[in-house]
Amino acid sequence: MRPPEVPAVEVDAIPADAVLLDVREDDEWAAGHIAGATHVPMNSVPGKLQHDPGPLTPDAPIVVLCKAGGRSAQVTGWLRQQGYDAVNMSGGMLAWARAHRPMEADDGGPARVL
Repeated sequence: MRPPEVPAVEVDAIPADAVLLDVREDDEWAAGHIAGATHVPMNSVPGKLQHDPGPLTPDAPIVVLCKAGGRSAQVTGWLRQQGYDAVNMSGGMLAWARAHRPMEADDGGPARVL
């Protein structure tokens, strides 16, 4: 089953006021992530929105990302069905890294995309 087409944004066109939602797993996040992004693993998104949404509100522009864009496209589609202003980050963290954008790792060492 193919996920529905969802709107996407390129790394160099992410709005400055967007909430970055990283839906990768904990080990992927720990290895390298965007500073200031919100981390909620894909399968935890519905519970997070129900119990403690934080900056993830329907009126906030949300850019969803994962490693390459597949998981984030699914989450983006689901968020849009729930009334959120969400778009998928084209190419995910692989595109972010290729664009030489800053990343950080939880252990303070060199960040990498898992």
